[in-house]
Amino acid sequence: MTEPTTPPPPDRVLHGIALMLLAVSLLPIMEGLAKSMSDRYGVVQLVFARFAFQSLFILPIAAVRHAADLKRGNRLPLQLARGIAILAGTGFFYWSLRTLPLADGLALMFVAPLIVTAISALFLGEQVGARRWGAVLVGFLGVLVILRPGLGVFQPGALLALTAGGCIAAYALLTRHLSTAAPPLVTLAYTSLVGMVGTAGLLPFVWQTPDAADWARMAVMGSIGAFGHYFMIRAFEQAPASVISPFIYAEIVVATLIGYLWFGDFPDVFTWSGIAILIASGIYLSWREHLAQRAIRTAADGSPTRTAAGG
Repeated sequence: MTEPTTPPPPDRVLHGIALMLLAVSLLPIMEGLAKSMSDRYGVVQLVFARFAFQSLFILPIAAVRHAADLKRGNRLPLQLARGIAILAGTGFFYWSLRTLPLADGLALMFVAPLIVTAISALFLGEQVGARRWGAVLVGFLGVLVILRPGLGVFQPGALLALTAGGCIAAYALLTRHLSTAAPPLVTLAYTSLVGMVGTAGLLPFVWQTPDAADWARMAVMGSIGAFGHYFMIRAFEQAPASVISPFIYAEIVVATLIGYLWFGDFPDVFTWSGIAILIASGIYLSWREHLAQRAIRTAADGSPTRTAAGG
């Protein structure tokens, strides 16, 4: 999301924050439902259910609001690549939840902002200063605190969650490139379709017929995915990304509560320490990105600035 050139009114900022908090309060419920059914259905079927039902909710809204953009298919190869990235990320994350507590898996998936910063500097030629590199290194230190390799804590599920984070990083980078190609709701519609179609071909090999209760759970998963991401899009439309992004980390708190009430899982003190380090580094990266974007806009306006864009 691009930052607005003029500050939005305070009421819009509060509205954006409220929408983001609503989104991150809903999405862990979807993930908890996936974890609760992971012993009865394969990952492919759960991912299909999430995107199929999400498509049923998102496509009508996109068709009503952006019919022409939906048909036009601007930058379709990138749209498809973005859909594949989130499809892979969802699959690896659901797979990790078979063995990982919900909060642990989600925390490890939040390496995505760190990976985005590193890739932007190493492969995309973006200027990233020493302070942001420092935040990336501190964030990866937080990952090590959570994993505690060599102390018997690391397990394969953690590697799956980290792989999911890498996929989400690719998804975020592609989203950045597609920010002006189509309205966000249209991009979300393409994402939903790619997820549904991409898993449909494998369903005959893994299909287990759900009972009525599980059909309802799967439908709720899809509806939460649709409306959770829709609320997130609307949040970024109301306020600058630098203001909204830190509130995404509230999802870990909600996931911890759901994991404790639903599955009896609660992070230990070391995991909480690692989560705190990850959150702090992510918020700092968001703030430095805000300063960098402000410096770029100030330079474009021809005004002097004291903030280095690459800091």
